[in-house]
Order: sequence, then C-alpha cells, then structure tokens
Amino acid sequence: TLLSHDGNHAHEAHKFLSRTTSTTSSISNMKSAIIAALIGSAAAFAPAQTGKATTALNAFENELGAQAPLGFFDPLGLLDDADQERFDRLRYVELKHGRISQLAFLGQITTRAGVRLPGDIDYSGTSFADIGEGWSGSLQVPVAGALQILAFVGALELGVMKDVTGENEFVGDFRNGALDFGWDTFDEETKLSKRAIELNNGRAAMMGILGLMVHEQLGGSLPVVGEM
Repeated sequence: TLLSHDGNHAHEAHKFLSRTTSTTSSISNMKSAIIAALIGSAAAFAPAQTGKATTALNAFENELGAQAPLGFFDPLGLLDDADQERFDRLRYVELKHGRISQLAFLGQITTRAGVRLPGDIDYSGTSFADIGEGWSGSLQVPVAGALQILAFVGALELGVMKDVTGENEFVGDFRNGALDFGWDTFDEETKLSKRAIELNNGRAAMMGILGLMVHEQLGGSLPVVGEM
C-alpha cells in the first residue's frame, strides 16, 4: 500500500512537471511570437529601400523648380532612373508648354476684353472683330489664315525657338547671341529668381488655359475673363 501511495505521488509529480514544462514552452513560444510581431511592425514603419525614387530624388531634388510647398514632385515617376539628359529634355518641354500656355491665356483674356486687330482677316470682308474667342474662334479662322499661322509656328519651331548657336546658358535659353534685354547685367541669384518665376508662371498658365478650355464648354461667366 505504501509503495502504491508513493507511486501515485510520483505519477502526479511527473504530470505536474510535464504541465509546467509545457506551460513554460508555450510562454516561451508566445514571447517569441510577440517579439517577431514587434520586429515586423517596426520593419513596416522603417524607411523603404526604394532605389529608383531615392536615386531620382538625390539627383534632382536641388534642381530649379523643386520649390516649396511640394519640393521635388514627380508622382508619375518620369525621372525614375533618369539621367541629366532626360531631365533636361523634360525641362525643355515643360518650359515650352509653359510659354505657349502663357501666350494662350493672355490671348484669351485680351480678345474677350474686346481688343482686336483692325481691318479684315480675308478678302471676302471678314473682319478680325467677327472672329469669336477661344476654341470656337479658332475654328472660325479662314483656311488660308490657319495655314499661315501653322507655317509661322513651324518656322519658329524649326529655326528660331531653339538653341541655334550653341551659346545657351541653360535649358530654354533661346537668345542665340541676339536677344538679351539686360540678362547679362543680372547676378546669378537674380537670374535664378527670374527663371523660377518663369517656370512657375508657365505651370500656372498651363492649368489656367486648361481651365478656360473646360469652362468654355460649360458656359457661364468668369471673373476678369467674362462670358464664356
């Protein structure tokens, strides 16, 4: 009986030790899982190693046009893996579109204010004042007049509005040793400021002329511009 009683104690002790070992093992596993989860969470908030974006940012974050409040802004990833040549090409296109948009916006508000060239636009007696404004007005220009405009723009594109002589100081410099308007009298800080102003005005004009084209289709009236 005594031996049986001792055997029962030994069996219970063994079961207790097994449960203790199992519990300790479970706690250890739980701690490991928690630590792993914490490490994973920390890794999720760590800076991602995005090579393309970092390369583009490091290469062009200090270029003219990367200004407050957006700074370097390339949501479409056009500069991913880009070199200086590609950046210069994109900057050239941006400047050209900005300059054209500034002229287009100015043309819109000028003609809508009633300022027109005197005389007729063709030999049939159609006056400049008879031509409407905006996109609808461009469709009213006689075919011969439209062809002359296209030829003039083509001549500017191919022979004038480009770096013909190779003397440009920066992308978009089309002075070609002929036009200056006092540019060479400015210090470097002033030159950078004026280039930044042109770039920002061009960006605003691109949005502005697009807005006018949309409102022309919607109709109504706009401040300064007038009836659409």
